[in-house]
Amino acid sequence: MPFYSLLIINKAGGLVYQKDFVNTDATTGSGTGVARLSTNEYLVLAGTFHGVHVITSKISPVPSSSGLQVLEADAFKLFCVQSPTGTKFLLVTDPAHSQAAADALARRIYEAFADYVMKNPFYTPEMPIRAELFDLAVNKVARMVNGGGAGAGGGGGGVGGGVGI
Repeated sequence: MPFYSLLIINKAGGLVYQKDFVNTDATTGSGTGVARLSTNEYLVLAGTFHGVHVITSKISPVPSSSGLQVLEADAFKLFCVQSPTGTKFLLVTDPAHSQAAADALARRIYEAFADYVMKNPFYTPEMPIRAELFDLAVNKVARMVNGGGAGAGGGGGGVGGGVGI
């Protein structure tokens, strides 16, 4: 079950990391997975998702709701896992991906985030992530999930494939 993309959103709703793991041409839609978006479209997606997440946590009939956790579409599933600090990890996967598999995937990514980003003395919290060891760890996790073909689609670390905003 393919893992298409990872987005990390800070607690203010800003996109701090984005990485695609499949080859898809945004103009033709050819390749596997969902179409790749432009840097601006990823920034808009992050901000919009953050707003929807906050609203759903407020209007939920369940007390202390954590907000939107899964968005299902015909071509993908978007899982949102929020850390205790408010950082959101968005996993875009195949529609057949289960909640348990997404939780395990998010746990491995969060461990890499804690080890290679948060423990990095040169990283400023809430800023775009540019950590090569984190990129390598995320690519390794994606390769395991995707069966060896991950990372081929590119979109390096940080926002917009390694270009900080």
